[in-house]
Amino acid sequence: MADTVHPAAAQPSFQVPQHVAIIMDGNGRWAQARGLPRGEGHRRGVEALRRTVRAAGELGVRFLTIFSFSAENWSRPAPEINDLMGLLRLFVRNDLAELHANNVRVRIIGERGDLKPDILRLLDEAEKRTKANTGLTLVVAFNYGARQEIVRAALRMAKAIADGEVQFDAVKVENFARFLDAPDIPDPDLIIRTSGEQRLSNFLLWQSAYSELIFVPTYWPDFDRAALEAAINEYRRRERRFGGVVAKTGS
Repeated sequence: MADTVHPAAAQPSFQVPQHVAIIMDGNGRWAQARGLPRGEGHRRGVEALRRTVRAAGELGVRFLTIFSFSAENWSRPAPEINDLMGLLRLFVRNDLAELHANNVRVRIIGERGDLKPDILRLLDEAEKRTKANTGLTLVVAFNYGARQEIVRAALRMAKAIADGEVQFDAVKVENFARFLDAPDIPDPDLIIRTSGEQRLSNFLLWQSAYSELIFVPTYWPDFDRAALEAAINEYRRRERRFGGVVAKTGS
């Protein structure tokens, strides 16, 4: 089981992982603990996201992937889903200009085929507008499930084999990975989950094979730069062997 690190555990390190992924968990429990509606927890979660994107860029992280809305989240009550979609609309409309001005590139992973046209347009706009940016890449996992992504990749590979683009005897791990939603993005070095829960919840299952996992007790709305720095410092203390004997350092 992965270690747990408190947000105030360490001083910042100047060496950072290239790719950090975050399961932003605990909005509802944060609100409940304060006697507030769940929607307020989600709104405060957006503020935490703004802080984290800014801090990741300042710390030198190259890729930040956030689990914003899972394929399973559609089973939540309709009012909560409507609130979440409203926050997505506000985030794109209000924050996209700032992200673009700060040279952040936005990428979207997840199933898009069954999304409502207005949501799809927002996601497409975020990607197209920031496509040429060269700073931090913000990968938004929306309507995303890792098992679903693997199935999509298998179908893409099967079609490529049927079309003669890939030979059947060339099917290997490294070839399969190129059929995932964002094959050009490196696997996450570090995955952080907030709220104290210790599971991946169908997030980046293929890509996380050798990721370091860190679980913090902080609910997502309270996550800040200090929490990110502490997690990065814990990551730097890990020895990453990737199945070998000798630790591989650097990111």
